[in-house]
Amino acid sequence: MSNKILVVSEMKDRHLRNVSFEVIAAGKEAANGGKVVSVLLGENIDDEAQQLLHHGADRVITVQHPDLKNYTTDAYQQALVQVIESEQPDGIIMGHTSIGKDLSPRIAVKLGIGLISDVVKIEKEDNKPIFTRSIYSGKAFEKRIIKDGLFFVTIRPNNIAPLETDDSRTGETISFEAEIKGLRTIIKDVVRKATGGVDLSEAKVVIAGGRGVKSKEGFNGLKELADVLGGAVGASRGACDADYCDYSLQIGQTGKVVTPDMYFAIGISGAIQHLAGMSNSKVIIAINKDPEAPIFDVADYGIVGDLFEIVPMLTEELKNELNITASVN
Repeated sequence: MSNKILVVSEMKDRHLRNVSFEVIAAGKEAANGGKVVSVLLGENIDDEAQQLLHHGADRVITVQHPDLKNYTTDAYQQALVQVIESEQPDGIIMGHTSIGKDLSPRIAVKLGIGLISDVVKIEKEDNKPIFTRSIYSGKAFEKRIIKDGLFFVTIRPNNIAPLETDDSRTGETISFEAEIKGLRTIIKDVVRKATGGVDLSEAKVVIAGGRGVKSKEGFNGLKELADVLGGAVGASRGACDADYCDYSLQIGQTGKVVTPDMYFAIGISGAIQHLAGMSNSKVIIAINKDPEAPIFDVADYGIVGDLFEIVPMLTEELKNELNITASVN
């Protein structure tokens, strides 16, 4: 029997996040030949709805309201619960992002259903989806299956590849009128600390620095390397605690969990708390002057030496290989 899967899209700075397309692909894997319905919340979002159809959604539901222009837990929870109750899907999929981690448990409690969080793989057995998630800080994996009723999962970004974009794909786009009332939080203005650039949680290349970078100025070389590779800069908690960079860049057990194609651990010793946030990266490259640093135990490639000599050399070599002649700021 085919299923209807409801997937929740996300936007950032008026653009759809890549995880919005990944949840569609995840929905296709779990739908057993059924329909994938994408839900998009916001204001003036008709153009983005068409993108979701091109990426494989069979139908798109837009919920437009002034209180949904910026994310707030109350407004998004009210709107999504109303859509779910109206659609009566067989499954719900969201990204395991900052929004997903905040919103999904609240919706699960409101609907009285279970939640499988941080899923990295979806398989099938007897036409039922099997969800794989990491446990014990990435040291092991467990598989879970929902035998009866509605399933609700969040997927880790960068683990389930989006479908190929096809501009010829068409589908129905409908508008849903949600009643939003009694908000405890209203966003008046948004002041951003982070500068523009690649989203850390969705970056294919991450250049992460630790205490070994020694200063805020030490991160400039990492930013240049990230610019050359089209990646994002991250940091260990030690670097954030030392005020070398903002906590929004923290990767680890108490920070962001990333799974890029390539992860540079520069001046990072490799504490277990940090490994919990990056150990599932596809390729890990470590640069550290201590040959006994634990990071080398998980690294695919390791360079023992002074990062202040190695990083500039690596950056210049990559510029030459990639034919980048201008200095990157």
